[in-house]
Amino acid sequence: MALNIVLIEPEIPNNTGNIGRLALASGCNLHLVKPFGFQIDDRRLKRAGLDYWQHLNLTYYESIDDFFLKNKNANMVFLSSHGTRHHWDITFKDNQFLVFGKESVGLPKQLIKDHPEALFKIPLYSKHVRSLNLANAVSIVAYEGLRQLKIT
Repeated sequence: MALNIVLIEPEIPNNTGNIGRLALASGCNLHLVKPFGFQIDDRRLKRAGLDYWQHLNLTYYESIDDFFLKNKNANMVFLSSHGTRHHWDITFKDNQFLVFGKESVGLPKQLIKDHPEALFKIPLYSKHVRSLNLANAVSIVAYEGLRQLKIT
């Protein structure tokens, strides 16, 4: 049993490296959708992912269209501050795809428009914070999924 973490056009190598380490530690698969805001051999990515990167179950996609074409029948949920339901309301299922947008702007507007029934958010309890760090957001959602699935 595993969840799939999807990063659409990640921009910050340290976040991607930390998410890679999280994916490995939690038994999740990692899917990276190009273009990236860094080179995949960036030393910051490797430092954040330490020596774990080669052990990841990792899939690269050339574009968002490539990702959706190769995963057209997959069960997906989308995480965005524009969601109206909370991440703990997701009905997590084995092999589900948890889709996150890039750090600067989140998910593409068209994805938000096309998938309102599968759009969720992590609640923020301060008006002074507009979003969480991507690596933190992925951690929150992935481990809530594991908790609900009771994977040990």
